[in-house]
Formats: sequence, structure tokens, C-alpha cells
Amino acid sequence: MKRLLLAGGGHAHVHVLHSLAERPLDGVDVTLVTPFERQMYSGMVPGLVAGHYRTDDCVIPLPGLASAAGAEFVRGQIVALDAAARRVRLDDGRAIDYDLLSLDTGPVMDRDALPGASAHGLFVRPIEHFVTSFEQLLATARAGPLKVAVIGAGAAGVELALALSWRLGPTHSVLLVSGDVEPLDGFAAGVRRRAVAALGRRGITVLATACTAVAADHVQLANGARVPCDVALVSIGASAPAWLAGSGLALDARGFVATGPTLQSRSHSEVFAAGDVATRTDAPHPKSGVYAVRAGPPLAGNLRAWLAGSALARYTPQRRTLYLLSLGEQRAIASWGLWAAEGRWVWRWKDRIDRRFIARYTAVDTAPGGATVAGS
Repeated sequence: MKRLLLAGGGHAHVHVLHSLAERPLDGVDVTLVTPFERQMYSGMVPGLVAGHYRTDDCVIPLPGLASAAGAEFVRGQIVALDAAARRVRLDDGRAIDYDLLSLDTGPVMDRDALPGASAHGLFVRPIEHFVTSFEQLLATARAGPLKVAVIGAGAAGVELALALSWRLGPTHSVLLVSGDVEPLDGFAAGVRRRAVAALGRRGITVLATACTAVAADHVQLANGARVPCDVALVSIGASAPAWLAGSGLALDARGFVATGPTLQSRSHSEVFAAGDVATRTDAPHPKSGVYAVRAGPPLAGNLRAWLAGSALARYTPQRRTLYLLSLGEQRAIASWGLWAAEGRWVWRWKDRIDRRFIARYTAVDTAPGGATVAGS
């Protein structure tokens, strides 16, 4: 019996599990290993922070989805991968062997990249830990005014700064440390202009200098300033998991799994990867949940094809993609290439898309006679 190991419960893998629940694999032992029992959908986290959603609105329970797919659910953190031996090792010492491996473990943040942040910062990733810590932040905020510094002005940093400002209200202060670039660097000018205007309306100060260290009561900036803060929320870019370095897999310059048009590893044909853990060396694109979601169907198809010994399909990521960025209140910015628009109607559009995504993967029940899959 062939062994398929799905490492990580990311956006692409929830689609793979949904596909397996619809059409089970015969003669294949499927295992899902992930450190958390639910996927906290990143697209809805700013809405959760702003108070528009409950936690349960934003999660996909993974054990039930795995059960419907006929997969064994294993809760554990991968700490080592030996691609030559086709084996992963977990943090509790367990080893899992595979014939076919699919990686969708999601992004990590280098907790040592910013001095003091590991001890004093509130990291956005893993999202599961962030959501728990955010509840503690809200409890602290009820005791008196807070000064919050958000470090990193990419999409996540901007959305979270706006969401925090909206949730906490005017008695608390939020500032955004953007580094030497303006907020949402890399987005179209119309998107950046609208985001900066939204930050201004919320009274969020943008500091165009790098954060060099985080202390218990302040952040240190590259220009020498020490800015007082009670909470430093760290929203820096994604890093590759440390265990990839010794895996034997071909990696890109930043340590992510190098993959090609079939989503296979460039060095090991029995390893596939999608989402932020991977880099398409033939078709580079931003590390974004949008691309991870889109990779789900071609990944599911090629895993089936590999197991059946069939030809694999090439997948070309879209050159332009729709981004929907929330603005704290129930407004959002939509962008497609150079086009951008803003309004409450964009928020309602985003809300429908996000709720539909969650509903599709939560409407799966395991009955005594087999899996029932809804929302296809």
C-alpha cells in the first residue's frame, strides 16, 4: 500500500482533503500531520481582530475533514525531513515514512531576526498563537489605554493596524513601523494611496524607518529614536522552516522548497509543495494566501496522477490576482492589477468570498456509511 503524507493543514491541503472526501483513493494510506487541530483562515483574521467575526467563524476543523477524506490525523510539529530516506520526524520523536509527500505547512516568522522580539513581541504567526494572545491584549486594554506598535507594513501589517485601531477605539494609540518603504510597497499606486488615507483617518502614525529592536516598554528605531509602546505586534515577512535546510531538497536562495510547473520538488519527484513553503522557480509570485488557495486543485490532481502513474498536469499561476484588503471598519480595498476601488460594497464582497471558503470546507460530515461532502 502506498503512503501519502500531507504535511501541514494549509489552504492547498484543505482542498486536497476535500477532494479525497469526494473521491477516496483506493489502496493508499493517507496521513495528515499538522501542529494544530484547525486551520485559522488568514483572510478573516483582520475581521476577527476588528470584532466583525467570532473565532469559530474563521476556522476549518481539520480532524473531521481528514476523517471524511479517509486520512489519519496526526497532531505534531515537523522538526526534520530526510528526503533521501523519505521520512519526517516530529517534535515528540515520532517518525513517519512516506512514498509521496506533499508540503503545505504555511509560513513561519524568524523569531530571532529582530532583537528582543522573541521575548517581548506579539508575532502574527502562527496565527493560532496570535489569536490566543490577542484575547489577552483585549483584556489588558480594558484596564487602561494601550500604545501598540505594529512592525511591518505589508498587507497583514496594514490590515491589522487598522483592525486594532477600530477595535480598541480612540482611547488607545496604534502606530505602524513601515521600515524604509511606504505601506503596501509593491501594490499599485491607487491601493497605496487609499491605504495611507485610511491610516490617516484612523489616526495611525506611520514611521518610515526600520525597527532594530523590541524591548518590554519601547521599540528601538534605526534613526535612534525609542518609541514607547505596551505591545509590539510583529508582522514581518515569511521565512522558510528551519528543518528544510537539512532535508536534501532543492531550495531557493531564501530556503524555500524549489518547485516547478507540476508543483513537484526540483530535486525529488515524489515531493510536492504549495503555499508559502514553496517557490515556483519557473513562475515566481508573491507569497500570499490567494496563490495558496488557487494551488489546491492542481495539487490535488497531480497527487492523484502521481499515485496512478499518470501524466502530471502543468499549472501556471495567474499573473494578476484579486486582492481584497480590509480597513478595520466594514470597508475594504479591491485591487486587480492597476485597478483599485474602495467602499463598504468591497467589504461585503470580501465577506461573502471568505464565508463561502470556510463553508465549503466545514460542510463535511463523516457518517457510518462514508463521507458526505457539501458545498462542492
